[in-house]
Amino acid sequence: MRGVADKLHLSAISPGTAQSEIRAMTVECDRVGGVNLAQGVCDTEVPQPVAERAVEAIAQGYNIYTRLDGIAPLRQAIADKLAQHNGLSVDPDAEVQVTSGATGGFLAASMALFDPGDEVVLFEPFYGYHLNTLRTLRVQPVAVPLAAPDWTLDLDALRRAVTPRTRGMVINSPSNPSGKVFSRAELEAVAALAIEHDLFVITDEIYEYFVFGGAQHLSPATLDGMAERTITISGLSKTFSITGWRVGYLAADRRWMGAIRYFHDLVYVCSPSPFQYGAAAGLMQLSGSFYAALSAEYEAKRDLLCAALADAGMRPHIPQGAYYVLADAGVVPGATAREKARNLLRETGVAAVAGTAFFAGGRGEDLLRFCFAKRDEDLQTACKLLRGR
Repeated sequence: MRGVADKLHLSAISPGTAQSEIRAMTVECDRVGGVNLAQGVCDTEVPQPVAERAVEAIAQGYNIYTRLDGIAPLRQAIADKLAQHNGLSVDPDAEVQVTSGATGGFLAASMALFDPGDEVVLFEPFYGYHLNTLRTLRVQPVAVPLAAPDWTLDLDALRRAVTPRTRGMVINSPSNPSGKVFSRAELEAVAALAIEHDLFVITDEIYEYFVFGGAQHLSPATLDGMAERTITISGLSKTFSITGWRVGYLAADRRWMGAIRYFHDLVYVCSPSPFQYGAAAGLMQLSGSFYAALSAEYEAKRDLLCAALADAGMRPHIPQGAYYVLADAGVVPGATAREKARNLLRETGVAAVAGTAFFAGGRGEDLLRFCFAKRDEDLQTACKLLRGR
């Protein structure tokens, strides 16, 4: 029996896993009844056309599996949106995949393109799900630090990170958690390196409509020589405040799409059918003024939170985009960022995330991340609590 018992163990990767610090802080915030600025739940209002069409779709019986690539109206709406907003021409039948959120698209693409032992470059601070998805697939993430306070790209550091085992790079712009928006010059430098070393580029553009102060979002796939090697991932979770619906998408060259679709179907089957109809309605019916107003609304939220953080002695790194702020936490008691996050919640009732969740090598201990995708009244309450600490 000893031989049989010895086979009853976790996989080699499981002992090193732990609950996301973001999720852990959400649980702790719920336990104490605090204001959750830890998780990007985006609890603002869903646009009316989006909600109404989803309800109609349920009533009309669109409650079964869709095709593995998503419903045709949504794929066409995505292709139209990519052409009009991003300058990217794609075939809705052969080069667009509706996914179970942007994270579902990232997992499916990573499963399709990378082998165990491959190396993939991430820019630090990074989104933890990118890092942990790669690790789960036995792909080695290689962190290239961006330079604070503006999170500028060190091209020499990037070049040093590329080895014969490197297969790809991941760009998240606008970025979670820093709010960095990669400039055209930076993206052109990354593109040149990708072409030189024949690398894939997976670009997570989920926050593309959240840009502030004149910053401009650019899709790397539109740069010369990049369409064939770029997997463009985005979604409607943030733009339409439907994070729980799990409606994302990706666009890629048809050479890679068959395998990506296979793995997405294997893991997720499809994004929820009625929610796909709601997302399609939003893309087709909401005009440019909606997206401009969204940007202006979130820039005001950013400024509100950054002012409160500064008043509380936690200097914010002002983001160019997305809806997060990294702030210096030296004034918050605690030996580590995790302790600081929990002490801040205990002192003020405001939940943040330890900066170490977004860095490798023990970096980020002096930072906390705050999310400002909140209803105005909740954000104002959080700001009052921070100022009163």
